[in-house]
Amino acid sequence: MTARVVVCDDQELMRVGLRMVVDSQPDLTVVGEAADGLAAVELAGELRPDVVLLDVRMPGLDGVAAAARITATVPETRVLMVTTFDLDEYAYAALRAGAAGFVVKDAPAEEILVAVRGVLRGDAMVSPSVTRRLLERYVVGSAPPEPDDRAAVLTEREREVLGLMARGLSNTEIAGRLFLGETTVKTHVGRILTKLRLRDRVGAVVFAYESGLARPGH
Repeated sequence: MTARVVVCDDQELMRVGLRMVVDSQPDLTVVGEAADGLAAVELAGELRPDVVLLDVRMPGLDGVAAAARITATVPETRVLMVTTFDLDEYAYAALRAGAAGFVVKDAPAEEILVAVRGVLRGDAMVSPSVTRRLLERYVVGSAPPEPDDRAAVLTEREREVLGLMARGLSNTEIAGRLFLGETTVKTHVGRILTKLRLRDRVGAVVFAYESGLARPGH
């Protein structure tokens, strides 16, 4: 089955390039383009695509606000942010808004396709190291962490797994650290997301830092 993609960028050249990359694949097809955030929100509501490639910085409604509206109104659509730098000042806000990850504008075509297919699988396409840098830059030190009642529903093992996720460890690495099977770790991650009512792994890491369950260097 072919996945349907909407491309949103205020630069026509960028839209053309992304369309060419996506349409070159037999399992992906671009079904629409938008030049600003408002148009992207309307198009996502109308077409209900599988993925929206959304530029972070646009005139009018920026990508962060557009991502928030799309994930709220079309929750089955995954949003992949397209940024200028790997530490874009809006990237953290976009993740909080519900984006599944981000890719850099000048990334190789193969990397963009990996990210698109990743969010289609339900993965959060932000590398653990970048996630931690984002959190340390935009969360830590900005305000004291606030306790979150949702954390009380986690078991001690789930807290351990969440803490290791926040440190940037993959499921395989967590399994090795806790002497568990990788399938067991995946089960714990799924339960964490369900209990905390979170969309994906990035959301779980953000939650861990904002609630004080994780701190840089720990």
